[in-house]
Amino acid sequence: MKFFILWGAIGIVLMGVIYWLGQTYFGSNDNGLQISNVNNRSQVEIGKLVYAENCASCHGVNLEGQANWRSQLPEGGLPAPPHDETGHTWHHSDQVNFKYTKLGGQKIAPSGFKSNMPGFEGTLSDNQIWAVLAYIKSRWPVQIRRRHDQRSKSK
Repeated sequence: MKFFILWGAIGIVLMGVIYWLGQTYFGSNDNGLQISNVNNRSQVEIGKLVYAENCASCHGVNLEGQANWRSQLPEGGLPAPPHDETGHTWHHSDQVNFKYTKLGGQKIAPSGFKSNMPGFEGTLSDNQIWAVLAYIKSRWPVQIRRRHDQRSKSK
């Protein structure tokens, strides 16, 4: 029993250290804006934890999204899309994905479009959102990541 308590305490401490590192060590672009950096292992690991706690319930543990994600729901809007390479997340720039996550889909959706995506502005820090995006991007095949990066640079 003491063995399990000890390992549980060690696990909690490690999660705290990873969280602290994630809050204090992130890449930034030339404008000083936070970015998602798939080469920053700390950011990706924090993103994995934050994704599991805040995103996986809708977008799936393996980023697979909800069934029939392209079919409108009876109350409007669409089911949560996948964030893997089969979805459309990689079609959007880093800044669009960040705003969509922070503000929620309805605040940036085109007129007449209903989005069920909630905003996480009051729940997650900007660094946590960037970390989630880094985690998502880290799961894409290299060729998809390159295409996404090109889209992000041109926007």
